[in-house]
Amino acid sequence: MRSVICVHERYDGIWPFTADHWHQRWEDEGGCELYRTEAADAHPPSLVPNPESVQRLVLLGMPTGKSDLEPFTGLEECYVSGSYGDDAGDGVDLIKEKGVTVLHPRGDVQWGQTVAEYAMGMTIAALRRIPMTYNAMIAGHETWNYSTKPGKPGKPGQRGQQFGDDTDFLSGTIQGKRVRVIGVGNIGGRYAQWCQMMGADVAVWDPFAPDASFDLAGVTRCWGLDELVSDSDIFAPMVPLTDGTRGLVTAEHIRALPDRSLVLQMTRAKVCDTEALYKRVLDNELFLSADVFDEEPVPLDSPLLGRANVIHTPHNAGRTIDANHARADDGIARFRQR
Repeated sequence: MRSVICVHERYDGIWPFTADHWHQRWEDEGGCELYRTEAADAHPPSLVPNPESVQRLVLLGMPTGKSDLEPFTGLEECYVSGSYGDDAGDGVDLIKEKGVTVLHPRGDVQWGQTVAEYAMGMTIAALRRIPMTYNAMIAGHETWNYSTKPGKPGKPGQRGQQFGDDTDFLSGTIQGKRVRVIGVGNIGGRYAQWCQMMGADVAVWDPFAPDASFDLAGVTRCWGLDELVSDSDIFAPMVPLTDGTRGLVTAEHIRALPDRSLVLQMTRAKVCDTEALYKRVLDNELFLSADVFDEEPVPLDSPLLGRANVIHTPHNAGRTIDANHARADDGIARFRQR
């Protein structure tokens, strides 16, 4: 059995740990050749000696035209992935006709856990104002002063010991909050389930998911998006950006969110009407915790940066070493066991 991986630098630029992890796993299981290239005009047959003897082939960021795959006459299984998504050149149809099993990456399988965990972290960071107190602690000792008048008796509503909440916005624990999620897939389903496990009242809207998805997550199924936004404490749209989801959360939905609500943006910003969302944030009506934005990089003079009601990170929720490994592991699992 001869197993070969060909990877181009353009793929490594997106998934820098996937190819080597895949190579090591197959190497441990009996042997694997890895061919890496930076050449813009590289083609698999020019990298792989004696391509006719290859049975398992993985192409990462490589061209897949007829001339790229015809020389692999002994091929049985082939995994094809472009730099970002599938790559289906005319050679793919050719090898399918010859009975070769062709595999592609599967949706958000590889980054579901990574993004969902990040969303949980961003939720807690916002509710407990962790980034704000981090910066305040560097700037001076004022954040250590839990009493408005040292030496005086405490009064209801004033800052007390170890109290770091901002009562102008949603704060405190996830427990007891009304969490409203769009999407019960690999990201939204995990996030919703974890919030439910932490004691939140969780409802999810996903008109395309079967009832079993909601049952497995242990959450309430909401049948209307208008209903979902009406009583939200934490609002989390957790769907990919497609023609069908662009602008799914309209300006009317944004305006219907209760004041002080926390809005998470972890998948793609344009799922929401960002103009309406940012207006309410800048008017200090909503709290925003975002890893994605309508313009990236975010301009340094953006009024969203550095606000007391915004947590922001530079679109890095989905790319951990574990996500890279999961992408390889999912591909390996779908090859026939030898």
